[in-house]
Amino acid sequence: MTAPLLTALKQLDDARPSLPGEHWGALALGLLLLRAAAKQRSTLGHLALLAAGGLFVWRAASGRDGLRKLLD
Repeated sequence: MTAPLLTALKQLDDARPSLPGEHWGALALGLLLLRAAAKQRSTLGHLALLAAGGLFVWRAASGRDGLRKLLD
């Protein structure tokens, strides 16, 4: 059930125009979340911030205008 939803979200993301420097913003937000995760006292909060930060760093590296495009 989630696969069609993820596919639809990916298609919407691919169809929209990208913002200038979007990958840098995603990277900065991801690094801020990872830093906040290191300071989090609760285990659940730590894991949630760690996952969110990792996803934003991944998006910055693999998105349309991210490192993937620079390395091609």
